[in-house]
Amino acid sequence: MDFKKEIEEYSPVNEQEEKDKQFMLNAINDFDDVLTRENEYMHFTSSAFVVNKNRDKVLMIYHNIYDSWGWTGGHVDGQTNFLAVAKREVEEETGLKNIKVLNNSKIISLDTLPVHGHVKRGKYVSAHIHLSVAYLFEADENDSIRIKPDENSKIGWQDIEKAVELSTEPHMKPVYSKIIDKVSQIK
Repeated sequence: MDFKKEIEEYSPVNEQEEKDKQFMLNAINDFDDVLTRENEYMHFTSSAFVVNKNRDKVLMIYHNIYDSWGWTGGHVDGQTNFLAVAKREVEEETGLKNIKVLNNSKIISLDTLPVHGHVKRGKYVSAHIHLSVAYLFEADENDSIRIKPDENSKIGWQDIEKAVELSTEPHMKPVYSKIIDKVSQIK
């Protein structure tokens, strides 16, 4: 599916998502490079919220740059299939191979997320905005997982009710809360 159409068809659940959806659509219309990091102000990322079959645990990584527990995800780097990017990021960052997309393969969350200036691979990256498109996946909590040392230093299945408090990024707490509320409504 066309990524712009997918965002247009997304039904926001609150005012934050309504505003962020419009912000993303404006960015698509105003810039021709929001799919790449060439746009140093804002660019698209795709993330995955991975739950177990019982929906009582979420797979989280301890992200080295953000110094916090969080979801998997990454830059779309020119790709237009955001779902495929989210799936690839789960596989790369956790080692999981058998993951199933939930929510009828539709977006689970739209968010504009601030990124503070940081050093990555020895180079300074200025503060910017991630236009975050996220999806919901399911995996078997007994499958083998591993860290990806250049991105994360820990990985583990966490009680879904503790996911929000595990994050030390204040702007991510409402994102995880919102997704957890949605998870409870998905069959």
